[in-house]
Amino acid sequence: MIKIPFLDLALINRQLRSDLIDAFTDVIDSGWYVNGEKLNSFEKEFADYCDAAHCIGVANGLDALTLTLRAWKELGKVNDGDEVIVTANTYIASILAITENRLVPVLIEPDPTTFNISSKNIKLAITKKTKVILPVHLYGRLAPMGEIMCIAKEHNLLVLEDAAQGHGGLLDGKRAGSWGDAAGFSFYPGKNLGALGDAGAVVTSDAVLEVVIRRLSNYGSSEKYVNKLKGVNSRLDELQAAMLSVKLKHLDEDTRRRQVIAKRYCKEIKNAQIEILPFAGDDHVYHLFVVRTKHRKKLADFLESLGVATLIHYPIPPHRQAAYPELGQLDLPITQQIHDEILSLPISPVMSEEQVDTVVYACNSFTTEV
Repeated sequence: MIKIPFLDLALINRQLRSDLIDAFTDVIDSGWYVNGEKLNSFEKEFADYCDAAHCIGVANGLDALTLTLRAWKELGKVNDGDEVIVTANTYIASILAITENRLVPVLIEPDPTTFNISSKNIKLAITKKTKVILPVHLYGRLAPMGEIMCIAKEHNLLVLEDAAQGHGGLLDGKRAGSWGDAAGFSFYPGKNLGALGDAGAVVTSDAVLEVVIRRLSNYGSSEKYVNKLKGVNSRLDELQAAMLSVKLKHLDEDTRRRQVIAKRYCKEIKNAQIEILPFAGDDHVYHLFVVRTKHRKKLADFLESLGVATLIHYPIPPHRQAAYPELGQLDLPITQQIHDEILSLPISPVMSEEQVDTVVYACNSFTTEV
């Protein structure tokens, strides 16, 4: 029986082993491990890739979001108690970044056809306290950014893209990260562009914002031992920057392979018990391939019995987490149903056609009688 891991990170990185080791050796031999040439190079490469003017490497994706909101507070654009509109069916990091800045998350129901943030519900949620819209490019599909930017312009709102799952994603020819006032990326190892440890970045074309975020991430300092802000230590180190520069060169090729697999899943999985979101073509980078079923545990157990690993992204929505009792009374039936029914199938650039065949066969063989 073929065993199909959910994501084979060892194989993904093994294919680039020689280049990664060369990059690693360069950093070791340089004697410079923080805020050096490797970071400068990657920041320029990733900014260019995202069609943005600036990239600031930080420690992780959560910090990318948190520091951007913090920078807007330092600039007087956002104040304690202001509201940030965000989709309710996101990973908790999106919410943590808001509350860490003493801002108020306004959770709204997603579009049930895409699972992404709903422009209609954004409009309904805007109040006098609203200052930011935080769209999440969930699973690798961009939120409806054209509509969102029009809403933001009309109401004088800031837009922070949560692009942790959206590396390379497109909408109307524009990259994830080039739409909003800023975007936060995660380079967690399992992301489409993954480091060999925690890593993240902010991209923006706002030169003033770039200076403040960079200062905040470096103890509040732009000049050594001169601290103009109460900052933190959140820096993308030289080793991870070097790894990411190697892997960035292969991102588009890897994305095309993900899209081929996704197209096969959408076309070939034909089971009335499994609902699949419509294929989104070359715009969707398919960080995850998520299906929906009213028989999730049965399906997951059945696939596991045939060697197919699955995961749930995510089993508990933020408003039902113990960390947020103040959100527990929210009535969000669409969000709750999504979290109760979704299941992620394996998808990665190193999957073989035989492995894809197995996933399709397994899904099509599933019955509720199992």
